[in-house]
Amino acid sequence: MSRVAIIGAGPSGLAQLHAFEQAGLAGADVPEVVCFEKQSDWGGLWNYTWRTGLDEHGDPVHGSMYRYLWSNGPKECLEFADYTFDEHFGGPIPSFPPREVLYDYITGRAKKSGVRQYIHFDTAVRWIAYDEARGTFEVTVESRADKSTRTEEFDWVIVGTGHFSTPNFPEYPGFSTFPGRVLHSHDFRDAGEFAGKELLILGSSYSAEDIALQSLKYGAESVTISYRTSPMGFGWPEGISEVPGLDRVEGRTAYFADGSTRDVDAIVLCTGYRHHFPFVEEALRLRTGNELYPEKLYKGVVWTPNPKLMYLAMQDQYYTFSMFDAQAFYVRDVILGRIALPEPDAMQADIASWRARQDTLAGPMDDIDFQTDYLRDLMKPTDYPAFDLDLARQHFATWEHHKEESITGYRDRSFASPCTGTVAPLHHTPWWEELDDSLATFLGSGRVSGDVN
Repeated sequence: MSRVAIIGAGPSGLAQLHAFEQAGLAGADVPEVVCFEKQSDWGGLWNYTWRTGLDEHGDPVHGSMYRYLWSNGPKECLEFADYTFDEHFGGPIPSFPPREVLYDYITGRAKKSGVRQYIHFDTAVRWIAYDEARGTFEVTVESRADKSTRTEEFDWVIVGTGHFSTPNFPEYPGFSTFPGRVLHSHDFRDAGEFAGKELLILGSSYSAEDIALQSLKYGAESVTISYRTSPMGFGWPEGISEVPGLDRVEGRTAYFADGSTRDVDAIVLCTGYRHHFPFVEEALRLRTGNELYPEKLYKGVVWTPNPKLMYLAMQDQYYTFSMFDAQAFYVRDVILGRIALPEPDAMQADIASWRARQDTLAGPMDDIDFQTDYLRDLMKPTDYPAFDLDLARQHFATWEHHKEESITGYRDRSFASPCTGTVAPLHHTPWWEELDDSLATFLGSGRVSGDVN
């Protein structure tokens, strides 16, 4: 029997375990599957920790989640087609849940699938190498409890560690003498820490947008967002402003490219993450920036220099859980022999075609259309349950419009499920006023919206 190693038990690793389990339940001859997870529980980034820097075992903290985090996109665009929100929660819930609710949903399907039995927790992968002579991978892992190591042999390896755990941390003149705190969004844990403070945020990403809003919501005196290329341009509430790129810091004073200045108490870098796989030997290591179609990944998942190695969820992402599912089912079917990979030249030509289209994309809706077509292409040869991708795509367009209308109110909208058609109720409290992000409070009540999308 062949053996498959899955690295990570976050959303993409769990999707892969689920895909194999579904095939087994349908009578397929499934290989031995082993999943290694360095944390003590599943959920990946969604498994919140208060820790920053190093974890209890001396490894870099994986998680980037913070308190009071709510989904910044409609849950309907990330719904599992074979395990809906209705099924998990027993009825409709609002469209923009907090972290704890989504964690409950992700792990709920994993529990139903019974895949925990395949996961080795507190087990860190330290090295992956390919033995050309044997045609197998050697995977060296460490038990973090007792520091013992062992090496196992696998026919296939699937890397599902994600790419939002190693921060990109640029340097600016004056950081070393700045009297306040300088941190990356990876280490941001509680917006309340900055109550009464003048906060500077570097970057114009989704995390910059959300951390700015969270910080003002929980009491920051002001938030200045410094952008490198162009401002986000939303109708910000009073207390949030945008300025061009940071030039330097002198004492508490930040100097910007347009000559303006701000006195600030803390600086948060929302400057993205690096794809970082130090546990993979050089010949197998993916090197890419955050783009919609990375090089050397056929169908976005198959490592073309060695097609027995797969990388899940390495793209820039609009779709998340549903895309991870589509990728996992495709990878599973390659391993099961249901999908035959073309010759290397044909794989490279397919990648080149997608990347050529990627080069023409001119904005968020182009990106969304691109990723929608990618999902459609990925799902076509598999038995992943169909759902209304066109509706999901339209939801993204509507969501973008809602954000332009009200950056503090877009979460107070309702969408219909592309899987069931269920219309989400509105949350009982407007997001800007809701300070309790617990699962119990969120599920406490809701009302059906008259403004359905």
